[in-house]
Amino acid sequence: MRAQRAINEFLDQEGASPAAPAPTGLSAEQLVRQHFDFVWRLLRRFGLVAGDADDLAQQVFVIACRKLDSIHAGRERAFLFGVASRMAARFKRDRGRRAEDELVEEFSADLPSPEALIDQRRARELLDDLLGLMPLDLRCVFVSFEIEQLSLSEIADGLGIPRGTAASRLRRAREDFEQRLRRAELARDHALARGVNHGRS
Repeated sequence: MRAQRAINEFLDQEGASPAAPAPTGLSAEQLVRQHFDFVWRLLRRFGLVAGDADDLAQQVFVIACRKLDSIHAGRERAFLFGVASRMAARFKRDRGRRAEDELVEEFSADLPSPEALIDQRRARELLDDLLGLMPLDLRCVFVSFEIEQLSLSEIADGLGIPRGTAASRLRRAREDFEQRLRRAELARDHALARGVNHGRS
């Protein structure tokens, strides 16, 4: 549904044919259908709420479809990552606010136990809290490499930076995340210990 809206948005603005192939080997419609979920997840992990991610993802693909002739085959995700990360940074600067913590959940037919669901939810909430505290430039690289499984070359290409710079930024992002995780775990352990001691008193 979201992907189709992005296709319609592009066609309405440009009056283009969705079937026209580009040098990348994909038509505008194929590009959107194959990569819309990837871009939407990136924007959500960059801190946007679902509605804003919908809007920005459509804008990302309007830009991408206009530039189909400059996207090389096999480099589509890197290109979309670069556009999405720049637009997310601009959006957050303009809004000057932090997005709410809301995630779309996908359930399989074989649901885990309630206890497992609670553990998963807590882990996901902790991950989102930690990501939300990271500087956006580090978060972009961390999310793209560790969660979306982009290569360093794709990240560097998308951001327009040398591969060595991308690797250095990833190293800093990992250190930042691990430090925040350790602090969160210490705070949790301290809170649990206080609860136990309070119960004994």
